[in-house]
Amino acid sequence: MLVIGAGLAGTEAAWQIAACGVPVRLVEMRPLRRSPAHHSPEFAELVCSNSFGALSSDRAAGLLQTELRQLGSVVIATADQHAVPAGGALAVDRGRYSAALTAALEQHPLVTVERREQTTLPGPGQIAVLATGPLTSEPLAEQLRAFTGRADCHFFDAASPIVEGESIDLGLAFRASRYDKGDADYINCPMDREQYLAFREALLTAEQAELKDFEQEHASFFEGCLPIEELARRGEDTMRYGPLKPIGLWDPRWGDVNDREVRRARRAYAVVQLRQEDRDGRLWNLVGFQTNLRWGEQKRVLRLIPGLENAEFVRFGVMHRNTFLEAPQLLDPTLQFRLRPSLLAAGQITGTEGYAAAVAGGWLAGTNAARLALGLEPLALPPTTMMGALTHFIAEAPSDRFQPMPPNFGLLPELPERIRDKRRRYGAYRDRALADLALWRERHQLATSLKT
Repeated sequence: MLVIGAGLAGTEAAWQIAACGVPVRLVEMRPLRRSPAHHSPEFAELVCSNSFGALSSDRAAGLLQTELRQLGSVVIATADQHAVPAGGALAVDRGRYSAALTAALEQHPLVTVERREQTTLPGPGQIAVLATGPLTSEPLAEQLRAFTGRADCHFFDAASPIVEGESIDLGLAFRASRYDKGDADYINCPMDREQYLAFREALLTAEQAELKDFEQEHASFFEGCLPIEELARRGEDTMRYGPLKPIGLWDPRWGDVNDREVRRARRAYAVVQLRQEDRDGRLWNLVGFQTNLRWGEQKRVLRLIPGLENAEFVRFGVMHRNTFLEAPQLLDPTLQFRLRPSLLAAGQITGTEGYAAAVAGGWLAGTNAARLALGLEPLALPPTTMMGALTHFIAEAPSDRFQPMPPNFGLLPELPERIRDKRRRYGAYRDRALADLALWRERHQLATSLKT
């Protein structure tokens, strides 16, 4: 049994295979060969952000996390163990989290880790999981193109900068969470209108790093993770309705005011948020500040943000080309290739977007690979669950306009009765998903017992 790639999906897949009692080889090219975005040789490294998204199960990302917890995901369990304060989101100490997963896989008696580059696809007789992610190395990507007979799809993705907490001026910035939910877990840098417009102008005129694959004007971006300079180009107020929105953020130094109209009148024109990266609060990333600016320009422009005038950068933002499969033409909801059912795909290469979605694909591909090895039928998840909705979507979406898809309630089948209130509607989706998942698990007792 072979798993190629030790990112989020590959780590989860290898663990699930071994948990079923099947020996597995986990191949990872790092550190022998680095990708354009990774910074360490550790497994399941989080590249763009340290957050898995909202924790609440009446949010799409939170429901996906809840489903994964109920299915025994090792990645989500480890994320829970190494969580850092992030308001209503699941964010982790990247270093401790990745190190713990690496140690868990390396020490598992049924997992053999091979640090080498896989340059060829496994043969037809071998059960394998392809979890190389959106940064698949070119030799293997070329093999994949030849195998599928299709040119790869792609988009450009980016990561946010990280700064030292001690270098943030808390005389200007303030601690708070949006709508006062949970503890004051975010650092917020408020801007007035003049500061915001000057900052936007600096973004528009800053020099960008050269894209190696295509010229900038031909680059396509994933809409859910746009570079901050691209948001600035889309209109004067686009950033203020996106990552810099001031709504729901109140500086306690402005006074204890409960009147909604007074708060609205006094709030900042725009707010830049920073989220804690590590358990000790020494590192903070700029939320929503994916960027392709040159590093020197990042330092100059981002230091225009109030509170970050003397910011010390631990990591600058980077952009990289992400590859994904034309999954509707190639994959079944079991994540098996139709051309070769013994080969499965998992993670962002399948066209799902987001950390939790990658983990979900790893869980399903690993589970089905183990079932194939044990002579059992592979499984498809109920489409009423968030995991099932994602895997059914990538297998059944119209292929002529297929683009990466994050978890969202719009993927789920309609409820029997229409519920107008959004929170109640999402709660109903959650309740149905978890009830159907429990029934599905009960129906497949053998698969569950193999993992316990």
